[in-house]
Amino acid sequence: MNISFHGAAREVTGSCHRLQVTDARGVQRQVMFDCGMFQGEYMCGSKNQDEFGFDPSTIDAVFISHPHADHTGRLPKLIKEGYRGAIYMTEPCASLAKLVLEDAYHVMKEDAERCGSSVLYELEDLTLTFKQVQKVSYHQQIEIVPGVVAMFHEAGHVLGSAYISVDAEGKRVVFSGDIGNDDVPILPNTEAISHADVVICESTYGHREHEPMETRGKLLKDAIEGIIRTRGVLMIPAFSIERTQELLFEIDRLLLHELQTKIPIYLDSPMAIKATALYRQFKQYLRFDVPITSEPDQDFFSFPNLRETLTVPESKSIADVAAPKIVIAGSGMMSGGRIMHHLIRYLPDAKNQLLIIGYQAHGTIGRQLFEGAKKVRIFRQEIEVHAKVEAIGAFSAHGDMNKLTRWLKPEEGPVPTKIFLVHGDPESKEVFATHLRHALRTEVIIPEYKKSYEV
Repeated sequence: MNISFHGAAREVTGSCHRLQVTDARGVQRQVMFDCGMFQGEYMCGSKNQDEFGFDPSTIDAVFISHPHADHTGRLPKLIKEGYRGAIYMTEPCASLAKLVLEDAYHVMKEDAERCGSSVLYELEDLTLTFKQVQKVSYHQQIEIVPGVVAMFHEAGHVLGSAYISVDAEGKRVVFSGDIGNDDVPILPNTEAISHADVVICESTYGHREHEPMETRGKLLKDAIEGIIRTRGVLMIPAFSIERTQELLFEIDRLLLHELQTKIPIYLDSPMAIKATALYRQFKQYLRFDVPITSEPDQDFFSFPNLRETLTVPESKSIADVAAPKIVIAGSGMMSGGRIMHHLIRYLPDAKNQLLIIGYQAHGTIGRQLFEGAKKVRIFRQEIEVHAKVEAIGAFSAHGDMNKLTRWLKPEEGPVPTKIFLVHGDPESKEVFATHLRHALRTEVIIPEYKKSYEV
């Protein structure tokens, strides 16, 4: 058995990992976990154009942990290059992934025109991708081939997210995907690992601890009250899947119980609007920490102040509305999307505020602003930053050092003999690796890009 790493190795994005095992008949088999896009650069950037490092036609099965583009974005490229097997994901993940990849395709086309290079794949590859998707349930046994069995387990990261276990050669390998934060108010808790010999574990926030979950409502309330006082604009860049829905749920709670205001709140993201509709559709997969069915509207993601701006003219009309106002827009890392137009308009004014509620990858405008940049370049314009910039870590959809450490301790048997750290910046991985070696007394490996490791 060996594992090779074809993305998210010594960086955060581009998750793509290959497990090679021997089946019950002695035949070599290959299983893939995720097939994500490298982010923080244009989609036509060199790394997304790179070869996978293996022949896609030789892969036996692909398992997708959740719909985010850094875990699904290269699936059509995999199809284009010859993969014809099943792509396994949960039912809500399949619907959300289709939304993500359709949006990514249009962005990719624009990026390719901008940088004068070829696209990664064609529309027919995207269509074929979803013809190969097989929807599965949590805890459903999936026999890939005789002697190789996989299963999805609740990860608590986004709607339909999972971590995946594969049993083969008498061992169990667990791939974390992205592990959710503690006590997320709209999702089930992360399922404990029953047992594992090897774990491929994300490390996005392996180097830090988030604020307590109960503080995020207070910090959000403070930001809204502050913008009302200054009569400014509160900009909240949010990922369309999960972060937006958690944010809407939190604002709904505040307006219902603590904050009486008619300040207009704009959800200025077509993908987030569509994703929120899917959250309503698949509400049986959600878990709320408060009773919501007793409320008059029986809707957990809307309130009277909310305006959804689906079309471009509706989005542009936000500028005509006097402050104070709140604008929630994508992209979450401020690497594109409608948030960029709001940054250009509102960052130069000290009355305004930018509230960061998610991870910001290296190379993005979001990372520059998070690190205190006084000027940023957007659409070839140099924009001065006078607006207040704050961040709330408790809105993260990723578990922190404490959460990940607890998750890595199986309910049955010893700790894993090997833990591979992926999906994290180099400094995050180094800190987390040192912590785990002391806390769990096991081998922790920070794998290199495209390198194979024997298990």
